[in-house]
Amino acid sequence: MSIGSFRVAAQVDDLLKADTLLISGDTIIMIGDSIIIKEKPKPIFWKKGGNFNLSIQQVSLSNWNAGGASNLALNTGANLFANYKKDAIIWDSNLTVNAGFNRISDRRFATRKTNDNFIFISKYGRELTPQWYLSTQIDARTQLLAGYRFFRPPGAEEDARARLSDFLAPAYVQSSTGLNFRKQYKNNNRLSLIASPFTGRFTIVMDDSLSNAGAFGVIPGERVLAEAGLSFSSQTDFEIIDNVRWRSDLNLFTNFERLGNFVVNFNSIITMRVNKYITTRIETILIYDERVFIQQESGPPRQAVQLQNMINFGLGIDF
Repeated sequence: MSIGSFRVAAQVDDLLKADTLLISGDTIIMIGDSIIIKEKPKPIFWKKGGNFNLSIQQVSLSNWNAGGASNLALNTGANLFANYKKDAIIWDSNLTVNAGFNRISDRRFATRKTNDNFIFISKYGRELTPQWYLSTQIDARTQLLAGYRFFRPPGAEEDARARLSDFLAPAYVQSSTGLNFRKQYKNNNRLSLIASPFTGRFTIVMDDSLSNAGAFGVIPGERVLAEAGLSFSSQTDFEIIDNVRWRSDLNLFTNFERLGNFVVNFNSIITMRVNKYITTRIETILIYDERVFIQQESGPPRQAVQLQNMINFGLGIDF
Protein backbone atom coordinates (compact mmCIF):
# COMPACT_ATOMS: atom_id res chain seq x y z
CA MET A 1 0.00 0.00 0.00
CA SER A 2 2.86 2.34 0.84
CA ILE A 3 4.60 1.52 -2.45
CA GLY A 4 1.45 2.49 -4.43
CA SER A 5 1.17 5.77 -2.54
CA PHE A 6 4.82 6.53 -3.26
CA ARG A 7 4.29 6.00 -7.03
CA VAL A 8 1.24 8.31 -7.11
CA ALA A 9 3.07 10.99 -5.17
CA ALA A 10 6.04 10.75 -7.54
CA GLN A 11 3.75 11.17 -10.62
CA VAL A 12 2.06 14.23 -9.11
CA ASP A 13 5.45 15.69 -8.21
CA ASP A 14 6.64 15.19 -11.81
CA LEU A 15 3.53 17.01 -13.14
CA LEU A 16 4.06 19.96 -10.80
CA LYS A 17 7.65 20.30 -12.01
CA ALA A 18 6.49 20.63 -15.62
CA ASP A 19 6.39 24.13 -17.14
CA THR A 20 3.13 23.60 -19.11
CA LEU A 21 0.35 21.07 -18.71
CA LEU A 22 -2.78 20.35 -20.76
CA ILE A 23 -5.78 19.23 -18.71
CA SER A 24 -9.22 18.82 -20.38
CA GLY A 25 -8.28 21.29 -23.12
CA ASP A 26 -7.14 24.04 -20.68
CA THR A 27 -3.49 25.10 -20.43
CA ILE A 28 -1.79 25.28 -17.01
CA ILE A 29 1.47 27.25 -16.98
CA MET A 30 3.88 26.96 -14.04
CA ILE A 31 6.02 30.03 -13.34
CA GLY A 32 8.02 29.46 -10.18
CA ASP A 33 5.52 28.94 -7.39
CA SER A 34 2.69 30.52 -9.43
CA ILE A 35 0.12 28.65 -11.48
CA ILE A 36 -1.59 30.35 -14.44
CA ILE A 37 -4.61 28.63 -15.93
CA LYS A 38 -5.37 29.59 -19.52
CA GLU A 39 -8.82 28.40 -20.46
CA LYS A 40 -9.47 26.73 -23.79
CA PRO A 41 -10.90 29.32 -26.25
CA LYS A 42 -14.64 29.02 -26.55
CA PRO A 43 -15.88 28.15 -30.05
CA ILE A 44 -17.33 31.04 -32.06
CA PHE A 45 -20.58 30.16 -33.79
CA TRP A 46 -21.69 33.67 -34.87
CA LYS A 47 -19.97 36.04 -37.28
CA LYS A 48 -21.54 39.49 -37.41
CA GLY A 49 -20.65 42.72 -39.16
CA GLY A 50 -21.62 45.20 -41.82
CA ASN A 51 -20.86 48.32 -43.79
CA PHE A 52 -22.16 51.89 -43.81
CA ASN A 53 -21.66 54.30 -46.70
CA LEU A 54 -22.49 57.96 -47.25
CA SER A 55 -21.80 60.28 -50.18
CA ILE A 56 -22.85 63.92 -50.59
CA GLN A 57 -22.59 66.27 -53.54
CA GLN A 58 -23.48 69.96 -53.27
CA VAL A 59 -23.39 72.70 -55.93
CA SER A 60 -24.26 76.30 -55.11
CA LEU A 61 -24.62 78.88 -57.89
CA SER A 62 -25.13 82.62 -57.65
CA ASN A 63 -25.19 84.93 -60.70
CA TRP A 64 -23.68 82.06 -62.68
CA ASN A 65 -23.66 83.12 -66.30
CA ALA A 66 -22.86 79.65 -67.67
CA GLY A 67 -26.26 78.38 -66.53
CA GLY A 68 -27.27 75.54 -64.26
CA ALA A 69 -29.02 75.31 -60.92
CA SER A 70 -27.98 74.84 -57.31
CA ASN A 71 -28.42 71.23 -56.24
CA LEU A 72 -27.78 68.78 -53.45
CA ALA A 73 -27.42 65.01 -53.85
CA LEU A 74 -27.19 62.50 -51.02
CA ASN A 75 -26.88 58.74 -51.11
CA THR A 76 -26.55 56.45 -48.11
CA GLY A 77 -26.86 52.80 -47.32
CA ALA A 78 -26.11 50.04 -44.85
CA ASN A 79 -25.41 46.34 -45.20
CA LEU A 80 -25.62 44.07 -42.14
CA PHE A 81 -24.93 40.35 -41.86
CA ALA A 82 -25.15 37.67 -39.18
CA ASN A 83 -23.90 34.16 -40.01
CA TYR A 84 -24.20 31.14 -37.72
CA LYS A 85 -22.46 27.77 -38.08
CA LYS A 86 -22.41 24.94 -35.56
CA ASP A 87 -21.79 21.30 -36.41
CA ALA A 88 -24.05 20.51 -39.39
CA ILE A 89 -26.23 23.64 -39.08
CA ILE A 90 -25.84 26.98 -40.92
CA TRP A 91 -27.97 30.12 -40.72
CA ASP A 92 -26.95 33.13 -42.82
CA SER A 93 -28.86 36.43 -42.81
CA ASN A 94 -28.19 39.64 -44.73
CA LEU A 95 -29.99 43.02 -44.68
CA THR A 96 -29.39 45.78 -47.23
CA VAL A 97 -31.04 49.21 -46.98
CA ASN A 98 -30.28 52.08 -49.39
CA ALA A 99 -31.72 55.58 -49.79
CA GLY A 100 -30.80 58.47 -52.07
CA PHE A 101 -32.18 61.93 -52.84
CA ASN A 102 -31.55 64.75 -55.26
CA ARG A 103 -32.69 68.36 -54.78
CA ILE A 104 -32.58 70.98 -57.56
CA SER A 105 -33.71 74.42 -56.44
CA ASP A 106 -35.54 75.75 -59.52
CA ARG A 107 -37.98 72.91 -60.27
CA ARG A 108 -41.46 72.19 -58.89
CA PHE A 109 -40.94 68.97 -56.93
CA ALA A 110 -37.46 70.05 -55.87
CA THR A 111 -36.57 66.93 -53.85
CA ARG A 112 -36.81 63.63 -55.68
CA LYS A 113 -35.83 60.10 -54.76
CA THR A 114 -32.94 58.53 -56.65
CA ASN A 115 -32.35 55.31 -54.71
CA ASP A 116 -34.58 53.30 -52.38
CA ASN A 117 -34.49 49.59 -51.66
CA PHE A 118 -34.87 47.16 -48.77
CA ILE A 119 -33.60 43.58 -49.19
CA PHE A 120 -33.59 40.90 -46.50
CA ILE A 121 -32.29 37.39 -47.23
CA SER A 122 -32.13 34.64 -44.60
CA LYS A 123 -31.04 31.07 -45.25
CA TYR A 124 -31.14 28.04 -42.92
CA GLY A 125 -29.44 24.80 -43.93
CA ARG A 126 -28.31 21.36 -42.77
CA GLU A 127 -25.06 19.90 -44.03
CA LEU A 128 -25.17 16.90 -46.38
CA THR A 129 -21.48 17.06 -47.32
CA PRO A 130 -18.84 19.69 -46.46
CA GLN A 131 -20.02 21.85 -49.38
CA TRP A 132 -23.62 20.75 -50.01
CA TYR A 133 -26.56 21.65 -47.79
CA LEU A 134 -30.31 21.15 -47.77
CA SER A 135 -31.47 24.74 -47.28
CA THR A 136 -34.56 26.89 -46.92
CA GLN A 137 -34.30 30.55 -47.88
CA ILE A 138 -36.53 33.58 -47.33
CA ASP A 139 -36.05 36.53 -49.69
CA ALA A 140 -38.02 39.73 -48.94
CA ARG A 141 -37.78 42.93 -50.99
CA THR A 142 -39.58 46.27 -50.95
CA GLN A 143 -38.92 50.03 -50.74
CA LEU A 144 -39.29 52.56 -47.94
CA LEU A 145 -40.82 55.64 -49.60
CA ALA A 146 -43.30 56.47 -52.33
CA GLY A 147 -42.00 56.46 -55.90
CA TYR A 148 -43.23 58.87 -58.60
CA ARG A 149 -43.02 59.40 -62.33
CA PHE A 150 -42.47 63.06 -63.14
CA PHE A 151 -43.76 64.49 -66.43
CA ARG A 152 -45.01 67.70 -68.00
CA PRO A 153 -48.57 67.51 -69.41
CA PRO A 154 -49.09 69.01 -72.87
CA GLY A 155 -49.54 72.78 -72.63
CA ALA A 156 -48.57 72.90 -68.95
CA GLU A 157 -45.80 75.12 -67.66
CA GLU A 158 -44.94 73.01 -64.63
CA ASP A 159 -44.18 69.35 -64.00
CA ALA A 160 -46.76 66.94 -62.63
CA ARG A 161 -46.24 63.60 -60.97
CA ALA A 162 -48.01 60.23 -60.76
CA ARG A 163 -47.44 57.77 -57.93
CA LEU A 164 -46.00 54.47 -59.13
CA SER A 165 -45.16 52.64 -55.91
CA ASP A 166 -44.91 52.91 -52.13
CA PHE A 167 -43.82 51.02 -49.03
CA LEU A 168 -45.12 47.41 -49.35
CA ALA A 169 -46.52 48.35 -52.77
CA PRO A 170 -44.97 46.31 -54.10
CA ALA A 171 -43.27 43.90 -51.71
CA TYR A 172 -41.99 40.51 -52.82
CA VAL A 173 -41.60 37.59 -50.42
CA GLN A 174 -40.11 34.37 -51.76
CA SER A 175 -39.65 31.12 -49.85
CA SER A 176 -37.60 28.34 -51.42
CA THR A 177 -36.25 24.94 -50.38
CA GLY A 178 -33.56 23.07 -52.28
CA LEU A 179 -29.92 22.12 -52.62
CA ASN A 180 -27.36 24.72 -51.59
CA PHE A 181 -23.73 24.68 -52.72
CA ARG A 182 -21.74 26.75 -50.23
CA LYS A 183 -17.98 27.28 -50.35
CA GLN A 184 -15.67 29.44 -48.28
CA TYR A 185 -12.39 30.58 -49.86
CA LYS A 186 -9.38 32.50 -48.63
CA ASN A 187 -9.67 36.23 -47.72
CA ASN A 188 -13.29 35.69 -46.57
CA ASN A 189 -14.37 35.03 -50.16
CA ARG A 190 -17.70 33.19 -50.30
CA LEU A 191 -19.95 31.61 -52.92
CA SER A 192 -23.47 30.29 -52.35
CA LEU A 193 -25.78 28.75 -54.99
CA ILE A 194 -29.31 27.45 -54.35
CA ALA A 195 -31.50 25.58 -56.84
CA SER A 196 -35.05 25.06 -55.60
CA PRO A 197 -37.83 23.03 -57.26
CA PHE A 198 -40.20 24.11 -54.47
CA THR A 199 -40.64 27.89 -54.36
CA GLY A 200 -43.52 30.06 -53.26
CA ARG A 201 -43.55 33.71 -54.31
CA PHE A 202 -45.93 36.36 -53.00
CA THR A 203 -46.43 39.78 -54.56
CA ILE A 204 -47.94 42.22 -52.05
CA VAL A 205 -49.60 45.54 -52.94
CA MET A 206 -50.93 47.25 -49.81
CA ASP A 207 -51.83 50.56 -51.49
CA ASP A 208 -55.54 50.73 -52.43
CA SER A 209 -55.16 52.78 -55.61
CA LEU A 210 -52.36 50.59 -56.97
CA SER A 211 -54.19 47.42 -55.94
CA ASN A 212 -57.41 48.56 -57.64
CA ALA A 213 -55.43 49.29 -60.82
CA GLY A 214 -54.00 45.75 -60.81
CA ALA A 215 -50.43 47.04 -60.53
CA PHE A 216 -47.51 44.59 -60.40
CA GLY A 217 -49.65 41.72 -61.67
CA VAL A 218 -52.16 41.41 -58.82
CA ILE A 219 -55.84 40.86 -59.63
CA PRO A 220 -57.53 44.30 -59.49
CA GLY A 221 -58.78 44.87 -55.96
CA GLU A 222 -56.61 42.09 -54.48
CA ARG A 223 -53.59 42.77 -52.26
CA VAL A 224 -51.65 39.52 -52.66
CA LEU A 225 -50.71 37.41 -55.66
CA ALA A 226 -49.45 33.91 -54.73
CA GLU A 227 -47.40 31.83 -57.18
CA ALA A 228 -45.60 28.47 -57.10
CA GLY A 229 -42.62 27.67 -59.24
CA LEU A 230 -38.88 27.05 -59.57
CA SER A 231 -36.09 29.36 -58.47
CA PHE A 232 -32.35 29.78 -58.57
CA SER A 233 -30.37 32.19 -56.44
CA SER A 234 -26.72 33.00 -55.86
CA GLN A 235 -24.70 35.17 -53.51
CA THR A 236 -21.05 36.07 -54.08
CA ASP A 237 -18.50 37.98 -52.01
CA PHE A 238 -15.02 38.12 -53.55
CA GLU A 239 -11.92 40.27 -53.28
CA ILE A 240 -11.02 40.82 -56.94
CA ILE A 241 -7.68 42.51 -56.23
CA ASP A 242 -6.28 44.25 -53.16
CA ASN A 243 -8.84 46.71 -51.74
CA VAL A 244 -11.39 45.94 -54.46
CA ARG A 245 -14.33 43.75 -53.43
CA TRP A 246 -17.37 42.53 -55.37
CA ARG A 247 -20.62 41.51 -53.70
CA SER A 248 -23.69 40.41 -55.61
CA ASP A 249 -26.94 38.51 -55.33
CA LEU A 250 -29.02 37.06 -58.15
CA ASN A 251 -32.56 35.71 -57.87
CA LEU A 252 -34.45 34.00 -60.72
CA PHE A 253 -38.03 32.75 -60.45
CA THR A 254 -40.34 31.13 -62.96
CA ASN A 255 -43.99 30.22 -62.39
CA PHE A 256 -45.05 26.61 -63.06
CA GLU A 257 -47.78 27.99 -65.35
CA ARG A 258 -45.25 29.94 -67.48
CA LEU A 259 -42.04 27.95 -67.23
CA GLY A 260 -39.14 29.79 -68.82
CA ASN A 261 -40.53 33.29 -68.25
CA PHE A 262 -38.20 34.39 -65.46
CA VAL A 263 -38.53 37.20 -62.95
CA VAL A 264 -34.98 38.55 -62.59
CA ASN A 265 -33.49 40.45 -59.65
CA PHE A 266 -29.76 41.19 -59.77
CA ASN A 267 -27.81 43.44 -57.38
CA SER A 268 -24.09 44.12 -57.70
CA ILE A 269 -21.75 46.30 -55.60
CA ILE A 270 -18.07 46.86 -56.40
CA THR A 271 -16.22 48.60 -53.56
CA MET A 272 -12.83 50.20 -54.16
CA ARG A 273 -11.30 51.26 -50.86
CA VAL A 274 -8.98 54.29 -50.88
CA ASN A 275 -8.22 54.08 -47.15
CA LYS A 276 -9.92 53.00 -43.94
CA TYR A 277 -12.79 55.49 -44.36
CA ILE A 278 -12.93 56.55 -48.02
CA THR A 279 -14.39 54.31 -50.73
CA THR A 280 -15.69 54.40 -54.27
CA ARG A 281 -18.75 52.22 -54.92
CA ILE A 282 -20.26 51.12 -58.22
CA GLU A 283 -23.79 49.83 -57.62
CA THR A 284 -25.95 48.17 -60.26
CA ILE A 285 -29.52 46.90 -59.91
CA LEU A 286 -31.30 45.05 -62.72
CA ILE A 287 -34.94 43.95 -62.52
CA TYR A 288 -37.20 42.30 -65.08
CA ASP A 289 -40.78 41.19 -64.42
CA GLU A 290 -43.07 40.60 -67.37
CA ARG A 291 -46.09 41.61 -65.29
CA VAL A 292 -44.71 45.08 -64.57
CA PHE A 293 -45.45 47.57 -67.36
CA ILE A 294 -43.24 50.67 -67.48
CA GLN A 295 -44.68 54.00 -68.61
CA GLN A 296 -42.69 55.34 -71.57
CA GLU A 297 -41.96 58.93 -72.57
CA SER A 298 -44.32 58.39 -75.47
CA GLY A 299 -46.76 55.62 -76.21
CA PRO A 300 -48.44 53.11 -73.90
CA PRO A 301 -46.72 51.33 -70.98
CA ARG A 302 -44.75 48.23 -71.94
CA GLN A 303 -42.58 45.50 -70.49
CA ALA A 304 -38.98 46.63 -70.05
CA VAL A 305 -35.75 45.93 -68.18
CA GLN A 306 -35.38 48.19 -65.15
CA LEU A 307 -31.77 49.29 -64.66
CA GLN A 308 -30.18 51.49 -62.01
CA ASN A 309 -26.47 52.31 -61.95
CA MET A 310 -24.73 54.57 -59.42
CA ILE A 311 -21.13 55.60 -58.83
CA ASN A 312 -20.50 57.04 -55.36
CA PHE A 313 -17.36 58.42 -53.78
CA GLY A 314 -17.55 59.06 -50.08
CA LEU A 315 -17.45 57.68 -46.59
CA GLY A 316 -17.41 53.90 -46.14
CA ILE A 317 -17.05 52.21 -42.75
CA ASP A 318 -16.79 48.47 -42.12
CA PHE A 319 -17.71 47.11 -38.70
